[in-house]
Amino acid sequence: MLLSIVLITIYFREPAGGGLHGVQSAGASVLRPFEVGAERIARPFRDAYGWFAGLIHAKSENGRLRLKLDQVTGQLIQSTNALEENADLKRQLQYIGSPAFPKDYRPVTTAIIARPPSEFQQEVGIAAGSSSGIRVDDAVVTSDGLVGKVSSVASHQSQVTLLTDPNLSVSARDFETRAIGLVGHGQGRGTLTLERVQKAQTLRRGDTIVTQYWKVGNLTALFPAGILIGYVSGALQSEVDLYWQAQIAPAVHFDSLTSVIVLVPKNRGR
Repeated sequence: MLLSIVLITIYFREPAGGGLHGVQSAGASVLRPFEVGAERIARPFRDAYGWFAGLIHAKSENGRLRLKLDQVTGQLIQSTNALEENADLKRQLQYIGSPAFPKDYRPVTTAIIARPPSEFQQEVGIAAGSSSGIRVDDAVVTSDGLVGKVSSVASHQSQVTLLTDPNLSVSARDFETRAIGLVGHGQGRGTLTLERVQKAQTLRRGDTIVTQYWKVGNLTALFPAGILIGYVSGALQSEVDLYWQAQIAPAVHFDSLTSVIVLVPKNRGR
């Protein structure tokens, strides 16, 4: 340590061209190749460290951005669903306030909470039941037309049999020609047929088909009169058949239902 202090003192006190300065220059010249070699050897390791550090940071940033994207996508889906639901409810409210809404009924607007379990079981679940005054056989509609009828009821939920179910038939009439028949499920998914229309009556392609109300003694039709069912998409007569063969395009899109209106008679208590 004493020698180091002495050498440092002499180095700083001697002129620039002194002996110690010469020794320093000679030593630097001798060690320069080793310094360059060490730099070249160390550079790949230093670059590799920097590359791995950058890769780890990029992966971390990528994960953060993916999480943020998922959150934004979820918010967008929720907003889109809310807008569609809001638009659907506005259409339902406009229908309820229109002259076409049956005046002897009060509406129970509710959401669809369960879809048909199979093509052979055309039923949906709704989020309203007996606590809202709903009973079995109540008519179910949307602003587009007839959906079906209530088939089972719990306190806060109900099952609705769709018009496309093979076990449901509806008394119907042609709004333009007054031809009367029965609407039931068709051959294809989501299709309907109009049956029991006598040949003497008139059916035309494009005619509007609505519900027909009737009352015989204590028996009455399940559905109020004048609810839209659909439109005649095809009608044929044959010499052998006693009735028209007619297909109906339903007014309601059963696959995209999100909410419905249950028609509850006003003279019924909750």
